[in-house]
Amino acid sequence: MADIGNGYGSECHLLRWMGRHRKLFDKRVSDAVGKPGAPICWLDFNFAPNKSWPDAELKGLEFLYDRPGLKAKWEKFWPTGGGIHNWDAVGWIGDGQDRELLLLEAKANLEEMKSDCGAKPSGGLPKIQQAFKKVKTYLGARPEADWEHRYYQATNRIATLHFLQREQIPTRLLFIYFLGDRVPGKDCPRTKAGWQTAISAQWEHLDLANAHLLASRVHELFLPISEPLPPPIQK
Repeated sequence: MADIGNGYGSECHLLRWMGRHRKLFDKRVSDAVGKPGAPICWLDFNFAPNKSWPDAELKGLEFLYDRPGLKAKWEKFWPTGGGIHNWDAVGWIGDGQDRELLLLEAKANLEEMKSDCGAKPSGGLPKIQQAFKKVKTYLGARPEADWEHRYYQATNRIATLHFLQREQIPTRLLFIYFLGDRVPGKDCPRTKAGWQTAISAQWEHLDLANAHLLASRVHELFLPISEPLPPPIQK
C-alpha cells in the first residue's frame, strides 16, 4: 500500500466512503453489481506495524485459504511471491446461498489504469503466461492480445475472477472510478464520459470489448468524491 494522499487519491476516497458514508456506499455498490439492497460484509485488512501507514491490503487469495485445497490450486495457477495482487477492498455480498465474493479496485485518475507485468522469465512469468493463455481461450480473446503490458492490473484481476468461478466460488469484480479528484499532476475525470474513452481503450487492447463469458460479473461504479462535486481547480 502506498502512502495515502492528504485529501486525494483512490485510497483516500475509498476510505472516506467506506468509513464515513458506509450506508450510501454499500447502496451504490450493491446497485452497481446488480444486487440492490443486498447486505455487504467487508473484510478487515491486516496490520503492518513497520510501515508509515501501518496497514496492509489483502493479497492474492489469502482470505480464502481456509477452504480445503484452494491454496494449492491457486499456487499452481498463479505465482504467489512478490507482485501478487493487492486488493483495495474485499467483501461478501448477499446472504446464504446467494452470497458472493466481491473484489474491488478503485481508480481516481487515468494514470492509475496503466501497469505492466514485472514478473521475470526466471520467476513467475511462465506461470502467468500460461494462466493468461487459458483465460484468453475461455473468454474468446485473441491469443496475441497483449495482457502483460499497459493494462496488466486489469488482466490479472480478470484471471483471478476466472479462477474463482472455475472453483465454484461465485465472485463479482467491481471497478470504482472516482469523479472529480484533485491528484496533483494527474488526469482526473470529473464525469463518467471522461472515464469512458480510457475504459473502452483498455478493453479494446485486451480484446474484451465485446460480450464474453465473464462480462456479467465485471462491473463499474462511477462515484463522485463528494456530493455535489467541488468546483474544478483553476489552472
